[in-house]
Amino acid sequence: MGPTAGQAGRVRKNQPLVKALVSIHDVMPGTMARVEALLEWLRTREVPPVALLTVPGKDWSPAGIQRLRQLAGLGHELVAHGWNHQTRPRRLYHRCHALLISRNVAEHLDHDAEGVFALMERSGTWFARNGLPAPTAYVPPAWALGPLQEEAWPLLPYRVIETTRGIIHTREARRAALPLTGFEADTPLRQAFLTRWNKQQAAKAVRAGMPLRISIHPDDLQLRLAGQMDELIQHAGQFISYRDLQP
Repeated sequence: MGPTAGQAGRVRKNQPLVKALVSIHDVMPGTMARVEALLEWLRTREVPPVALLTVPGKDWSPAGIQRLRQLAGLGHELVAHGWNHQTRPRRLYHRCHALLISRNVAEHLDHDAEGVFALMERSGTWFARNGLPAPTAYVPPAWALGPLQEEAWPLLPYRVIETTRGIIHTREARRAALPLTGFEADTPLRQAFLTRWNKQQAAKAVRAGMPLRISIHPDDLQLRLAGQMDELIQHAGQFISYRDLQP
């Protein structure tokens, strides 16, 4: 069962009313221990069930799939997140993207439009095939959607696709801007950029009355912006899910 509207939209007392969509990225067998630690960290901060961006193409054991099933039963929303979350950039644009932004995870950039569509479709069908709730949201690794054409959006098994700029509502072929924060600051340069970026995005969310995406990766508690991540989590007054974004 997923979270009820009351769970997903639960409001904290004595907190500014800032909506937050909290997601944990890169959920796969090799990161599950860190994901579990993040879930416990969020629980101590009274954050309700969050979105778990799950990578289907990894070597999932029956026990790992059963744990995903349990987490879904607790109300966490399973979201499709690529297929293998790994790539070897060959094209010039992809190499530059990997160097400056995504490193070697933006697998959509390896494919043409048909290849991206096939990857996304394969990612979605894995969940039902393994007895898991079929995801209605999809987030490409590094938010890099690649060359997928707009006319293909309604043909996919997802109602929502997330990119860096915001949300694509696939059934209406419509985009909606949504502020985004991230905390993968493993170098001083990334720390400086993301610190400023996150402040601007949080201010935009407050100013425009928009939900703030708080996107967490498995190592973020050990990286340079753990304090800022904690501050934004504590600042959130209301939590929503991808389900709440669907028309």
